[in-house]
Amino acid sequence: MSNVTNVMIAGVGGQGTVLASKILSLTMMKAGHNVKQSEIHGMSQRGGSVITHVRFGKNVHSPLVAGGAADYIVSFEELEALRCLPYLKENGRVIVNKQRLLPMPVITGALSYPEEPVDEMEAMGVDVIAVDASGIGLELGDSRVANLALLGVLSRFLDCREETWFEAIGECVRPQFLEINHKAFRAGVEFAKEHTKA
Repeated sequence: MSNVTNVMIAGVGGQGTVLASKILSLTMMKAGHNVKQSEIHGMSQRGGSVITHVRFGKNVHSPLVAGGAADYIVSFEELEALRCLPYLKENGRVIVNKQRLLPMPVITGALSYPEEPVDEMEAMGVDVIAVDASGIGLELGDSRVANLALLGVLSRFLDCREETWFEAIGECVRPQFLEINHKAFRAGVEFAKEHTKA
C-alpha cells in the first residue's frame, strides 16, 4: 500500500488553483510530510486549464500524479473535474465547485459543454462532493475565496490539524484577507461534516 497521497487541483486561469496548491503543499510540509508539487498551465489568461499535482507522504519521488492514481481531484469548475477523471484512482474522491466557466472551444462552438457533468460523474460511480464554493465566497463577500472553501472540504479527509492549515494560509495570504479566508475554509469544513463521512 502506497504511503503517498495524490491530489490534483484543477481549474481555469484566475480561479486561485495555484494558491490552493501552494497552501496544501505548505500545510503538508508543516505536518511533517515529504511534498512534491508540479503545475501545468494551459492558456490561463484566456480561461484555459490550470492543473496542479500535489503529492505528499513519507517518500515522494515524482511530482506528477500518474493516471489512475489520484486519491482526490479538487476542481474549481465542473467540466475540469470531468476532464481529470482519467487520473482518479478506484475509490478516489472528486470535490467539485458547482460552477461552470465556458472554455474557448465551447465559446467558439467547436465543442459543446456537457449538460450535467456532476450527474455524469455520479452515473459512472464516482464519489463526488459537489459544493457551491463560489456561493460560499459570495456570502462572505468575495467569490475568490472559493479556493479556501474547497480546501476546507478536502481537509476533512486529511489527517492534519486546523491550526496547521491556518499557519500555512497565514504565510500565503495577505494579512488583510486572512479573516475571510479563514471563514471560507471553516465553511468548507462544515459543509464536508454535514454532507460526507470522513
